[in-house]
Amino acid sequence: MIRSLALAGLLVVGLLGGLPAVSPAQVFMASRPNPPFTIGPLNIRASVSPEMAHLPIDITWSLVIPEGTPAAAAEGDLFLLWPSELLPETGLGPPDPTLARYVEDRGFASIEEGRIALTARKLSTSADRKQETLPGGAPFVTFVRQGPQGLTSPASYVRIPWDPRMAESGWLMRLTLKTKGLIKKKPNTWTERAFWGPRSRLLLSFQDVNSRGLFTLYFERRAHVVRLAEDPAQLGIDFAQADHLKIDELQPPAARRQLSETRDNTDTVRLFLDRSEGITPQTLTVQFGYFSDLQSWAPILIPIAFFALGNLAAPVFRLIGLRLARAFRARVHVGSPDRATVTAGGVVLGAETLARIRANETTAEEVRQLLGPPTEEVEQLGGPGKHTLVYRSRRLTPQRGRSWGWIATVDHWEEELQEVDIALDGGVVSNVQARVRRTRLAHPDAE
Repeated sequence: MIRSLALAGLLVVGLLGGLPAVSPAQVFMASRPNPPFTIGPLNIRASVSPEMAHLPIDITWSLVIPEGTPAAAAEGDLFLLWPSELLPETGLGPPDPTLARYVEDRGFASIEEGRIALTARKLSTSADRKQETLPGGAPFVTFVRQGPQGLTSPASYVRIPWDPRMAESGWLMRLTLKTKGLIKKKPNTWTERAFWGPRSRLLLSFQDVNSRGLFTLYFERRAHVVRLAEDPAQLGIDFAQADHLKIDELQPPAARRQLSETRDNTDTVRLFLDRSEGITPQTLTVQFGYFSDLQSWAPILIPIAFFALGNLAAPVFRLIGLRLARAFRARVHVGSPDRATVTAGGVVLGAETLARIRANETTAEEVRQLLGPPTEEVEQLGGPGKHTLVYRSRRLTPQRGRSWGWIATVDHWEEELQEVDIALDGGVVSNVQARVRRTRLAHPDAE
């Protein structure tokens, strides 16, 4: 006996130490072990909208009692383990202190108490269909535990008072929950939020008791778990404003998405539960986000914006680049110190070259062969056959300061402008004049 208890204790410790911190769950438990009834049909439905502070969830169910089993065998309160914090409804009465004592005796701390709405709806013809609210609703307690691995996620323990209509086939019970913390915000960048809106993840599950906050209560009363009946059971999420909804991920693949048959502009996601899975967790995960009217145009507006900005920014960046290059050239010279002089325009004519041009001997054709085409040719109207060939050139020389090989700072630039006028009379050179002007410049691109 002692050995069995020790093994059970080691099992609990091992499971609690290796399980995730957040694991949404939903388990029904009976007052007595090995309940002779099952639960079905079962429908767990969450309702999501863009601007919501808390997630409302409706749980509808009925009990199925096998033939030959006395109705008294099913009598007794039901209990619900829920994986998140619940918010109390006002006007239903005070909390049930026995629930808080129950969880506190097991090492948990109560952080919220109250009651939630419990109703019964009769299913028959539309004329006789009616809904009744059970006075006092269902009391609950939300609890956490501080352990070696940190604070557990909030979980809730709900007591559902017994009502004879739970076991009647013509009635469905409904528990209305106002939950907190089931929708998890997905981290994203500000650009993703601006263009595509924030993203969130919602996970609903059935019979997943792996969280540290729920496993202890489940392990103690695992013989009280109510199994699924053969009637349909499903997890569902209703998304309002479907025209502004974007679902990025839907798991498992068996889940179905379709338009709601009863609500306008609403998408529904459904997962039918498999009763053959037993206590195996069955989960429905949806990653989604809502976008605004402006964000819906993002696939069109973003390319247009980039195209417009590209065309507008090109001249600006070109101007900035030219100014930076100009400032760099004005203060830094890269190149051989022996070849620092730069010819900016025309051909520089040295004294030896000009000495080869003799008045009254050299012809115009010889000048062109020696010097190349002129920069400018001036025709004189005073006499026929008289004109002037003009050759201009521009040289820039940096005055280097500190030098590191081919790289040196520049104190200033010197500009040398040369202009040579060769007068022709009858196709022969009559006069040669050369003028040189030197100027100090702050940078080589100055006019």
